[in-house]
Amino acid sequence: MSLEQQLVIEENFSKAFHKESLRESLNPAEFEVYEKALKVLEFSKGEVVFEDGESPKGVYFIEKGTAKLSKSGVYGKDQILRFCKENDLIGYRSLLCGENFQANAEAMTPMTVQFLPADIFLNLLKIDPKLSYAMLQKIAYELGESANTVTFLAQKTVRERLAEILILLEQKLGTDPEGFIKISLTREEIANLIGTATESAIRLISEFKQDDLISVEGRQLLPSYTANHGWNMVDVGFRDHSAYRRCSIFGHELELGVLFPYAL
Repeated sequence: MSLEQQLVIEENFSKAFHKESLRESLNPAEFEVYEKALKVLEFSKGEVVFEDGESPKGVYFIEKGTAKLSKSGVYGKDQILRFCKENDLIGYRSLLCGENFQANAEAMTPMTVQFLPADIFLNLLKIDPKLSYAMLQKIAYELGESANTVTFLAQKTVRERLAEILILLEQKLGTDPEGFIKISLTREEIANLIGTATESAIRLISEFKQDDLISVEGRQLLPSYTANHGWNMVDVGFRDHSAYRRCSIFGHELELGVLFPYAL
């Protein structure tokens, strides 16, 4: 799926879940019930939104900030599943499946969240066709991304995975005024994302820095470019030129395959 298609799906869902859209779709009595039930919650950086194994009481629509969904593995090591940002909805999968949460949700930055109780959310899906269709599109898209993740981890080299994750994070989360990706990650978290040992991630980040592909400041990463140097197939180690398409990343042209293996 192209970036444009992904953005359309995200925008359609955001619009359908917006208060003004619901005001148009619901009758006055239904909208009043929705409005009274809606709560705005604030989370500090590092605060837990919900925990693995907890019974879902509703869904969380992110107005502002970034969250991390992660799950503890067999040996107690956390696996980052995806990042969620403004206009993303979290907690809905477990609620719709009628099961406890299968992951932890943690605020990576200060967050403002709209919380909608389970019964209200489920009723909205029943009575609002526009929201139901947007929800189906969102679920179908994320199912496809989960399938892409398997291929991403199984068939790409660690160097390829790191390159694609950095590009994905920039496109998904954006950059600050200085050009740094808008998220602070430890080396362990980066290793976790690309399915490798922390030592391997540290070595690759150093190589990317030495090759002038990125700048590093603490836990922040900045894609580095000069007038005559940008990402290319040799830089990131991609192998089959014919299998990739051209995209504009960080203001430069770059050959890439599927850019979004993770539904972050």
